[in-house]
Amino acid sequence: MTVYNFTAKDNLGNDVPLDTYKGKVLLIVNTATGCGFTPQYEELQNMYDELKEEGFEILDFPCNQFMNQAPGSDAEIQDFCTSKFSTTFPRFSKVDVNGENAAPVFKWLTENTVFQGFEGKMATMMKLMAKARDKDYKNNGKVKWNFTKFVIDRNGEIAARFEPTADLAAVKAKIKEVL
Repeated sequence: MTVYNFTAKDNLGNDVPLDTYKGKVLLIVNTATGCGFTPQYEELQNMYDELKEEGFEILDFPCNQFMNQAPGSDAEIQDFCTSKFSTTFPRFSKVDVNGENAAPVFKWLTENTVFQGFEGKMATMMKLMAKARDKDYKNNGKVKWNFTKFVIDRNGEIAARFEPTADLAAVKAKIKEVL
């Protein structure tokens, strides 16, 4: 199984087979508009601008599962991201990333990756929040918070997972390696 086996709804409600992105390196990210990590949109857009000509795409999946930090409609989220951060990468319809209603692509991503640990100045706070939500958070692949990132290689296979606190320079380095 690869990412190409899945279809997702774009932010206009259209079905998008993910094999549309066959042969590209993907960064799949669950996002939120009201999160402390929301400013990552700016760095993600910069990365996209720099690498898209090399066959790189960011697939943005808004998610409201973490403290209701993406409460808007798909249209409101699109407007916020394009007006505040000038994002141009593909945005999909809001999804769940964990639980019985998780989008199939996220079920696959979380069943085939492991938690990578929190790092940096936000690590302690993130550990406390993750533990409050899931006592066994260290030992499963569930998404722990907004802005978890999955790198997908040109064959549609998972190449890496990065937690929200990961240095975006490390994410970019991995993407460049996979490109």
